[in-house]
Amino acid sequence: MITEINGLNINYICEGENAEGKCVLLLHGWGANIKLFSHIISCLSPHFKVYAPDLPGFGESGEPKEPWSVDDYADFVISFCEKNGIKSCYIIAHSFGGRITIKLMSRENIPFDIQKIVLTGSAGIKPKPTLKGKLKTRCYKIGKGILSTKICKKIMPDALENLRRKNGSADYNAASPLMRQCLVKVVNEDLTSLIPNIDVPTLLVWGESDDAVPLSDGQLMEKLIPDAGLVVFEGCGHYAFLEQGGRFCRIISSFFNII
Repeated sequence: MITEINGLNINYICEGENAEGKCVLLLHGWGANIKLFSHIISCLSPHFKVYAPDLPGFGESGEPKEPWSVDDYADFVISFCEKNGIKSCYIIAHSFGGRITIKLMSRENIPFDIQKIVLTGSAGIKPKPTLKGKLKTRCYKIGKGILSTKICKKIMPDALENLRRKNGSADYNAASPLMRQCLVKVVNEDLTSLIPNIDVPTLLVWGESDDAVPLSDGQLMEKLIPDAGLVVFEGCGHYAFLEQGGRFCRIISSFFNII
């Protein structure tokens, strides 16, 4: 389905019905899209009205017109919920979707009620820089300064982009120029101080071998969120909700009181 929100064409899924108006909102990770949630939607749609938008710049939704921050994405989710008449919901968020959820829970007077939250491999805690990382960043900035000069651009027109690709993450290299600017804004914001603002029951699901958002982040979130529990999927990585999809659905079904 396609809807227009604040001038952007937004692709989304809406499936299921619930006589009591209970909804579940799914928020995907960076570089992903709503197709990854198909098994969760199948699990929940017999019990809830399930909404899953392709966030702006991902899947089949349009890109923002300027580089967005996490706050801008939180504003988008609020607008999406208002447009769809969502007054109360549960949220399931993966990775970047977790950042947005943390921001939402730190807002005052949002126009809908969030009753329960599931965070899986949630981003939001900025890792402490290592000496190796600091040196890499310093060298990149020096190289960027040199290769940005007119003479270098003329002699080696591809050198600056090659340097960016060599030093950038897979997400950065796969993104468009505008979405790269969004990513830089997003990853440079540390949301650790906002995590205790999550004041609803929260289930944390983490892959033991998550190399994108380490298990230690999940363990810290469990300590910081007043009413939280952590479930660790042994042998799984950043997409634990896909790697053990059946187990994930059983756990969230129990958390949402539908089994």
